[in-house]
Amino acid sequence: MRSTPYIVGVSGGSGSGKTYFLESLLASFTKDEICLVSQDNYYRPIEEQALDENGWENFDLPDSIDYQLYVDHIKNLRQGEEVHKLEYTFNNQTKIPEMLVFKPLPIILVEGIFVFYYKEISKLIDLKVFIEAKDHIRVKRRIIRDNQERGYDLNDVLYRYEHHVMPAYEKYIEPYKNEADFIIPNNNRFDKALEVITTFLKAKIK
Repeated sequence: MRSTPYIVGVSGGSGSGKTYFLESLLASFTKDEICLVSQDNYYRPIEEQALDENGWENFDLPDSIDYQLYVDHIKNLRQGEEVHKLEYTFNNQTKIPEMLVFKPLPIILVEGIFVFYYKEISKLIDLKVFIEAKDHIRVKRRIIRDNQERGYDLNDVLYRYEHHVMPAYEKYIEPYKNEADFIIPNNNRFDKALEVITTFLKAKIK
């Protein structure tokens, strides 16, 4: 077993299927082998989010994340320290946030749209995985997720996708795709890529 956690960074555009990929990857390991630390739990409060020209909060900018806290927590884990973080519920009033506990396990998954963009985080990552999908597939997945999980209506989702999500993808996410060790197309399935990465990671923790 490694004394220092092996850090895997997973990025890609919104709706690319990162969550499903991560769930599939986590299912291949025990709870004592792998820990997921998602960027989604490090959003700043809504009152601190930048507003666009029409007064909409833009959650798709690098400054929407409490970047320094995220960096500090990844460093803590890398140094063998346990981290506690209150869950971010995306302003869903019906959901009670949980206190999340991140443990310095052999594999640490660091996931989020900006994890390759943030230079200090990017330098900490041992293996970079980029998940991509066609635009029409990503917007469909975004509509379903934001409606079911976050309670956003269709007009809200489409406005944010056009004015926030796509510009952010083009500026802060896609340009870093070629830094990835693995680029995984996820228009339909990713079974073989998942098998390769799982086998590689299992060898790392033996």
